[in-house]
Amino acid sequence: MRRTPTRRGLAAALLVASVLAPMAAAPATAAPVRTPSVTADRCPKAECPPHGLDRRLTARLDRAIEKVRRQASVPGVVAGLWMPGKGSYVRATGVADTATGAPMTKNVFVRIGSETKTFTVTALLQLVDDGRVRLDDPISDYVHGVRNGRRITLRHLAEMRSGLFPYTEDAGFQHDLLSDPRRSFTPEQSLAYAHRHKNTFAPGARFQYSNTNLVLLGLVVERVSGRSLGDFLNRRILRPARLTRTFLPESFEFPEPHPRGYTNQTLSGEVTDSTDWNPSWAWAAGGMISDLHDLRRWARIVATGTLLRPGTQAERLRMLPTGVPGTGYGLGIFESGGWIGHNGSIPGYETVTVYLPSEKATLVLMINTDITYQGQEPSSLLARAITEIVTPDHVYDRPRPLT
Repeated sequence: MRRTPTRRGLAAALLVASVLAPMAAAPATAAPVRTPSVTADRCPKAECPPHGLDRRLTARLDRAIEKVRRQASVPGVVAGLWMPGKGSYVRATGVADTATGAPMTKNVFVRIGSETKTFTVTALLQLVDDGRVRLDDPISDYVHGVRNGRRITLRHLAEMRSGLFPYTEDAGFQHDLLSDPRRSFTPEQSLAYAHRHKNTFAPGARFQYSNTNLVLLGLVVERVSGRSLGDFLNRRILRPARLTRTFLPESFEFPEPHPRGYTNQTLSGEVTDSTDWNPSWAWAAGGMISDLHDLRRWARIVATGTLLRPGTQAERLRMLPTGVPGTGYGLGIFESGGWIGHNGSIPGYETVTVYLPSEKATLVLMINTDITYQGQEPSSLLARAITEIVTPDHVYDRPRPLT
């Protein structure tokens, strides 16, 4: 799901900002952001495939990735594929910095954009399991000032069926963000842009990808738990899942090593280096940072519901139509060709993290651009090319962004 701003469509990526008065006390002061340590391959021996894929298959994957990378002008790619019983494939190709020519490497941190939604909704579902919220509670029980908030439920928000205007489509938001990409946005400031507009449809009527929904859910997590979203994620998700290199930044901090990111989501439409842009505008909808091996672990956890009760996970995986053939959306998660997970896109970076239950296979992609090629996200083109080779009966195929 494309999600970040772009002159052509900052829309689906950004958030809303009308000052919403909280119904509960403000969350506790955020804990200091952890700066994850850099390690080599942290994959426990018990979880690592014993060896790589068949040489001929590996060669086909190498060629397919390089073909897409060159066609779509992607500076650098990190790809990881793990297929129990068949082996693994991990590659870094291209460059991390177009100015210096420094090569892309496997152990980099990247901004994961809308993959953040899988973490935020998992946090919400944990509160459901705790008996502290219900999916069919109206958002007005937790946040004041939401248009039609008495009829819009937490479920509507998580499944992208609220009808709330996507704040990233507001022209004022796009101008304000792109005029000063390092500025900081609070969740309420982002939401204010959305609440300048009427709702686009009645709750539950259809699917519309909107970051407004997830910013609101982030506020729900904070107000119910009494903790900052980052602290809640650390305590309830990242630590239990042993994701030591994943976090929600408070500003534009970005641990080393990381590749430079390149975008054309600028006021002029020219390509620029967006590495140090402040992702606060994306917050609960797209602000997190992670790496290859943490995303590999997370793919299986989120798809199988390790951190949730079985009934809650079943609710999460109830996929509804999106309007994009072959793709369904559940509660902060999608399914494409049998692959379950999410993708992410934020100026300068794109990722894909998906799990195929029938094969117990995991695919993770990280690239350092979000510039589309012939109207398609390059990360989706790469995922399709890879799955056409390794799982031809289960091809990840999203012909266009869900925005």
